[in-house]
Amino acid sequence: MGKIISFANQKGGVGKTTTCVNLSSFLAFMGKKILLVDMDPQGNASSGVGIEKRKDTKTMYNVICEDCEIADAIQKTHINNMDIIPATVDLAVAEIDLVQMQSREHVVKKILNKVVDDYDFIMLDCPPSLGLITVNSLTASDSVIIPIQCEFFALEGLTQLMNTIRLIIHHLNPQLQIEGVVMTMKDNRSNLVAQVSEEVKKFFGAKVFETYIPRNIRLAEAPSHGESIVTYDINSKGADAYLALAEEFLGRNGITFDKFNKKQLKEKK
Repeated sequence: MGKIISFANQKGGVGKTTTCVNLSSFLAFMGKKILLVDMDPQGNASSGVGIEKRKDTKTMYNVICEDCEIADAIQKTHINNMDIIPATVDLAVAEIDLVQMQSREHVVKKILNKVVDDYDFIMLDCPPSLGLITVNSLTASDSVIIPIQCEFFALEGLTQLMNTIRLIIHHLNPQLQIEGVVMTMKDNRSNLVAQVSEEVKKFFGAKVFETYIPRNIRLAEAPSHGESIVTYDINSKGADAYLALAEEFLGRNGITFDKFNKKQLKEKK
């Protein structure tokens, strides 16, 4: 059975989608079967792996509204071992539709249970909010990864996020765990980085990944080309960081993996 992981933080602009897409991509290149599920109506994860959003594109909205089966919405990406269920702005309507549904918090869980055995990891890119879509994602997940930007206001709003997670554990999903906290957009020129890092470590302890993600122009450019950093610029500092994060992630889970080889790109891209 695969592991379902949500990437969540209601504070926007913290590198949530970037982390979800690039960690997923490296895991796929390292031999793991990945399903990336875009749960954000902005659809940035979909764009970030080159998915064209046409009128006839089946999305997570169609699956939630029972317009199609989940298998009909799954698309292959340009990366071997990684599939995606895309999202468009229509998914925003799902917040309203879910309110009227029976067992509304468990809708996504029931959907993903149909394919969970087909993948090693199912990665959910949540919207920057704590609405029903995010609640559904967390209820369906085994764990949550929280990206936090290395800036002064890093912990702003985290109390609300943690309260939401605690409520979901208590009422909806007792098995939900915090997979880890990823510090993103690290700027070594800033004197605040060390101070912010210490505050985050006080808050989350050993849950904080040792790997930090730097500010990197190549990471920012990759989505506009419909690519993850692994295929856009494998020699960048951003790629080095996400490879290290993937290795640390698998190590924490006690999972063996194929050693990443840059020569694979010519064969798999």
